[in-house]
Amino acid sequence: MLFVLRGLSWSTNKRMLSILICIICCIHSGKSQSCTDGFTYDRRARQCIDVDECRTLPDPCRGDMQCVNQNGGYLCIPRGLYSQSYARSSPRSYPEASYPEESYPDRSVGYPEPFIPNSPPVGAGTGPGPGPSYPIVSRSTPCLLGYTLGVDGTCVDVDECETESHQCNPTQVCINTAGGYTCSCTEGYWLVGGQCQDIDECRYGYCQQLCANIPGSYSCSCSPGFLLNTDSRTCQDVDECETTPCSHGCLNTYGTFMCTCDEGFELASDGTTCNDLDECSFSDFLCQHMCVNTPGSFSCVCPPGYYVYEDGRSCEDLNECESGNNTCTTAQVCFNFQGGYTCLDPLRCEQPYIELSDNQCMCSAEIPACREKPFTILYRHMDLSSGRSVPADIFQMQATTRYPGAFYIFQIKSGNEGREFYMRQTSNISATLVLSRPIKGPKTIVLDLEMVTVNNVINFRGSSIIRLTIFVSEHPF
Repeated sequence: MLFVLRGLSWSTNKRMLSILICIICCIHSGKSQSCTDGFTYDRRARQCIDVDECRTLPDPCRGDMQCVNQNGGYLCIPRGLYSQSYARSSPRSYPEASYPEESYPDRSVGYPEPFIPNSPPVGAGTGPGPGPSYPIVSRSTPCLLGYTLGVDGTCVDVDECETESHQCNPTQVCINTAGGYTCSCTEGYWLVGGQCQDIDECRYGYCQQLCANIPGSYSCSCSPGFLLNTDSRTCQDVDECETTPCSHGCLNTYGTFMCTCDEGFELASDGTTCNDLDECSFSDFLCQHMCVNTPGSFSCVCPPGYYVYEDGRSCEDLNECESGNNTCTTAQVCFNFQGGYTCLDPLRCEQPYIELSDNQCMCSAEIPACREKPFTILYRHMDLSSGRSVPADIFQMQATTRYPGAFYIFQIKSGNEGREFYMRQTSNISATLVLSRPIKGPKTIVLDLEMVTVNNVINFRGSSIIRLTIFVSEHPF
């Protein structure tokens, strides 16, 4: 009997344990359903329903913002914007969830039996068999703000820009977005105080050199001598020398160029052409005789009978007698002087003189006609340049034979009518011809320089003549 009671007791306990496990499973099964953010699970309808955050949350939107509940969330938009562009003409009615009339067990302990509604939930399959085991969101909920229900039953975006239901001011551009729109400014403008104002790009150094601000943009340009690059911002130097703007040389510099001139030229006032320099005008002493200007240079010219010396400026006498550039005959003697020459005929002594040598005539004392005449006449020639500084010693004469007790007197016997010369005795037997006044040529002067020999011991007095021919050349310098 005791065994039977114990057996009954074990059987009863086993059944009660099964019921308890079933209740716990039902409770656990009911509590294990979860929904995405913005939804909560309704165990009576056995589906996820939207949470109205605008009602459940304390002060969800701050300031002058209107809370608008959305399916799975909510929006905070300005009250004026909501009342003007997004307010619905008539509030949409949201269907209330319908529930079966059957009584439900206490939710605190779960459901002892599986709950099967009278009709399958929205989204369940049309064929036989149970619907999906995951929570189903009701499709009867409205579209999000900014969307509208399409003909196919789906929510499509409302293009507020196309329907002109936006609140952008005339200076702004409406840009449609998914579920809404934005008010923006076009490129080159920025939003200041609700208005689109032009951006002055020139203030930010967008251009390397010159910048001109224009509405909504800017324009870069370059200074003269530069070319705008393909990036429309930077500038590169222009090599003006490639177009040969200079008449002589060209030197390119940064942003410009510089013209150079060859030696003997100077840059003109236009900065590109070169003018010849007149070197002859710089100085009267550039050339000894005459300066002739040439393009980029000059040349010195000498008068006839002279040639330009190695220094290119001085003039030297051209010795026509040595060079053979003369017209003298073979019987004549060529005598060169400064700037020219002359042809001397052979010596012819006048009677009663006889030829002693090729340049000397003698009159013998034995001939009565010679007693009052000079014993000898010696012919000499010399040249003298005009403008010779004075006084100047130009010729010297002396006795070749000395006699005991004799002395000598030197004098100019003839040819010194202008008194340009005088004799200065330098010793007992010599004297010097001195030029005392300048002589202007060309001219020829013949002087008879006499040397008188006096010997009182033997009571002798005699004389000799040097007939000096002076060719005075014209001063060319």
